[in-house]
Amino acid sequence: MNILQINASARREGANSTRVANTIVARLQAAHPGGRLTLRDLAVTPHPVLDEAALGALFTSADQRTAAQCARVALDDALIAEIQAHDTIVLGVPMYNFGVPVQLKSWIDAIARAGVTFRYTETGPEGLLKGKKVYVALARGGLYRDTANDSQVPYLKSVLGFLGLSDVNFIYAEGLAMGAEAAEKAFAQADADLDAALA
Repeated sequence: MNILQINASARREGANSTRVANTIVARLQAAHPGGRLTLRDLAVTPHPVLDEAALGALFTSADQRTAAQCARVALDDALIAEIQAHDTIVLGVPMYNFGVPVQLKSWIDAIARAGVTFRYTETGPEGLLKGKKVYVALARGGLYRDTANDSQVPYLKSVLGFLGLSDVNFIYAEGLAMGAEAAEKAFAQADADLDAALA
């Protein structure tokens, strides 16, 4: 098993989403000794946002790019190669203002490339990152699971599915800002979700 762990919290230390992601990885490694882990912490090494310069580089043919454009595209190429090389993806995802962190959005923007990780066919779009298993460690201060205020899960299901990542398990730690007892229950629920996902 080759595991790619993406920590998307803005915090380098003490992030609840990272704690849950670490638990998932530890359980996977225990079940699959000898597996390889690649860790990408987007707080430590943030990926640049998709801006006008990046779009200009991506839409310029490779033989016409400037050195700066080649360097910018190479950053995205590295993330694409990384996810292509792993069969199991673990995402640590906190909720910021009802959405995913900009760090994660920048990572998604980097790996979503037409003709490489998805393509359009006569019957519609086809994701090309197939045959991988994804675990999403969700950390929230309040309670949003299965409510209209949970915009993260529908978005992640859509964008990951679009890329061919359809085998996705969501592990929830919710109510983390609602007191010590609620936080204890949140991590217990995450453990229960993980038990079910690994069963």
